[in-house]
Amino acid sequence: MDTPVPPRQSEPRPRRRDRHGRGMRGPIAPPQVPLSVTRADAFVDLVYDSRDRLERRWPQLQNVDFIVLEVPGFGTDEVPDTDADGETVPLGRAVPAAGGYRDRIVIYRRPVEIRTKSRDERALLVHEVVVEQVAELLGLSPESVDPRYGQD
Repeated sequence: MDTPVPPRQSEPRPRRRDRHGRGMRGPIAPPQVPLSVTRADAFVDLVYDSRDRLERRWPQLQNVDFIVLEVPGFGTDEVPDTDADGETVPLGRAVPAAGGYRDRIVIYRRPVEIRTKSRDERALLVHEVVVEQVAELLGLSPESVDPRYGQD
């Protein structure tokens, strides 16, 4: 009695590994963890973390836009410590509401990154800059905006 021969597949099966046992094995990181976070994304997260800390004490900050820009008006990637006039490059800026825009706090990423060596230093400096700009916007001292200002 003849046994039926199964039909041949028209396309070969995809290989999971090469013949030496190498190749795709599984995910590198769990699905909830991003595989790569850029420096810019990490910096924005630091700014938003500081904003969130301050919003608990100052609910009016919900009406303020927090913006991260690379540099304060320079056209190159290199950010000097001082500009052409010899003045210090700003780390941030508070912009009051005008012309249909809400209040804005702008933090400049590159000048902050240049002045810090580690992520912890960067987080402290970002928080200090955010506190200083919030204080300027609200017309208060930085110590009244965040009692721990300058203590870290």
